[in-house]
Amino acid sequence: MNAKPNRAVTCIDLGLIDYRQAWDYQTRLFDATLKIKTENRTRPEAEQIATPNYLLFCQHPHVFTLGKSGDARHLLLPPDQLPSIGASYYAINRGGDITYHGPGQLVVYPILDLENFFTDIHRYMRVLEESVIATMAEFGVAGDRIPGLTGVWLGAGHEARKICALGVKTSRWVTLHGLAFNINTDLSYFNYIVPCGIADKAVTSLAQEIGHPVDFKLAQSKTRQHLITLFGMQPITESAAILQ
Repeated sequence: MNAKPNRAVTCIDLGLIDYRQAWDYQTRLFDATLKIKTENRTRPEAEQIATPNYLLFCQHPHVFTLGKSGDARHLLLPPDQLPSIGASYYAINRGGDITYHGPGQLVVYPILDLENFFTDIHRYMRVLEESVIATMAEFGVAGDRIPGLTGVWLGAGHEARKICALGVKTSRWVTLHGLAFNINTDLSYFNYIVPCGIADKAVTSLAQEIGHPVDFKLAQSKTRQHLITLFGMQPITESAAILQ
């Protein structure tokens, strides 16, 4: 664990942002945190610098992303036809297979030094899932887990449908990428992929389960608060998006 554990977090709302721009931004924060950790190795304990933590919240224009262990064949539309549906495509460095991001979907990128909290990747993934399950409960929807599958689900067996996908990367306990929670998502875009490489499961959204559009900002606020509570983050610093 860090000599100086820091549970403060900077929460940043990036709004609707291009996927590549958000990826570059979180990578800069990630690399800067790793640099601090590297430099701390050469400092006496009393002179070590506390590593920062960030929660980035955003939505993306239509985009498909493929994790490093994914199968490119799970994109069912030829790449040269993506402009016809207003979508882009990136092969990226997170775990997992292919997924979709778009307007109405809450994307959260935690850039955390887990040595400030706990050093357990399995627990980290379960906490991310729990923040979504707790948010869903506040809207009267029961989310759950399926053994052996990441993410948050509703129903079981042939009725199982996924509402939140997870895909992360970690290096020296620093996290990158995160979760995608379908709030008011246009689910038709999932027809162009095999979501997360799972062909026999459907996808859903909070709006579809409730039967009407959801207050997106309210869902985002509740998810943020559950993340803060579950990680024991204190204090909280609010910040506008700074992408320079």
